Amino acid sequence: MDYKQHIKLVYDWPVEGVIFKDITPLMNHGEAFKAAVDEVASYAAEKEVDVIVGPEARGFIIGCPVAYKLGTGFVPVRKAGKLPREVIQVDYGLEYGKNVLTIHKDAIQPGQRVLITDDLLATGGTIEATIKLVEKLGGIVVGCAFLIELTYLNGIEKLQKYDVMSLMRY
Repeated sequence: MDYKQHIKLVYDWPVEGVIFKDITPLMNHGEAFKAAVDEVASYAAEKEVDVIVGPEARGFIIGCPVAYKLGTGFVPVRKAGKLPREVIQVDYGLEYGKNVLTIHKDAIQPGQRVLITDDLLATGGTIEATIKLVEKLGGIVVGCAFLIELTYLNGIEKLQKYDVMSLMRY
C-alpha cells in the first residue's frame, strides 16, 4: 500500500520552515490504518516480542493496536509526572532544551523481548531514551518500528545496533 498518499504535509508547522507529516488522515482511513498496523504486527511477530513499548503520545496510536493484534501487553513511556506508580526515568536532549521520560519500574521483566513503536523517527532522541529505559529494566529491544522515518535528520544513526523498520521514508 502507498501509505504516503494518506499523509498530509503541513508547511510551517509547528514553526516556520518545518514540513510536518500529519498521520491523522492515515488513522482516519480504515483500510490504510489497518494495513499499517498489520504490517508492524507482522514485523513484531517475526521478532517474537513479549511486549510492545511506545512513547507518548503517538507511540500509543501504533503500539496499542499492534499489542492487541498479537495478544501481548503494551507499556506506555510518558513524560515526568504522568505515571501514577514508582518509575525510573531518563533525561534526554531536545533541539531546544531537555525533557524527561519515565516508565513504571515493574513494567518490563528482565529478559522480555521488546518492540518499540512510534509514529516518527526524526533525530532519534525520544527512541534512544525509550531504549535506555527498557534496557535499565532488563528488557531486550529486538526492534523498533515507525510509520515514518525522516532520513535527512539521521535518527537512524542512534539506532545502529537495533533492527529498525519504517513504512515510509522522507
